[in-house]
Amino acid sequence: MSKSIFSHLLSLTFLVLALIGTTNSVKAQYKTAIGLRLGSPLSISLKHFLREPLALEVYVGTRGYTSSLRTANVSAALQFHKPLELIDELDGLHYYLGVGASAFFWSYGGLFDGINFSDNSIGIQGYAGLDYAFASTPINLSLDWSPTIFLNTDYVRGFGLGYGSLSIRYIFKSK
Repeated sequence: MSKSIFSHLLSLTFLVLALIGTTNSVKAQYKTAIGLRLGSPLSISLKHFLREPLALEVYVGTRGYTSSLRTANVSAALQFHKPLELIDELDGLHYYLGVGASAFFWSYGGLFDGINFSDNSIGIQGYAGLDYAFASTPINLSLDWSPTIFLNTDYVRGFGLGYGSLSIRYIFKSK
């Protein structure tokens, strides 16, 4: 990993940790929710508040790029939540920032060219998003962007900006 990418990643990590350590208590609308991340990659997601304002999200997903190229991933992220008080009518709206890591497993099986290969990589991710829990129904919505730095792979290198999702989760454990 280049020195400049590493220094940016380290700065982002320290910023998130500083925000977690200096914030006032945030009352989360829910404790645990499970559902789908509809995006890149399509995933099953579990989000659980460890303590306020810190949530852990873990997800497992897959994405097909072409008929012969597919990736699967396992991811985990720590997310710092804070109320977004711009719109009074949306009391359950929070924004969040976070950091995480993913393991990616790539496979290519060329039907016509006879080329077959597989690869794996580790991704370091940043998270920026919005999270909303409805007051009258046990549904949670999140929208996020998660730029990714890919490490140790021959197939994908560098920085990926095209990752993020709209998540729809069922709240099965409220506060």
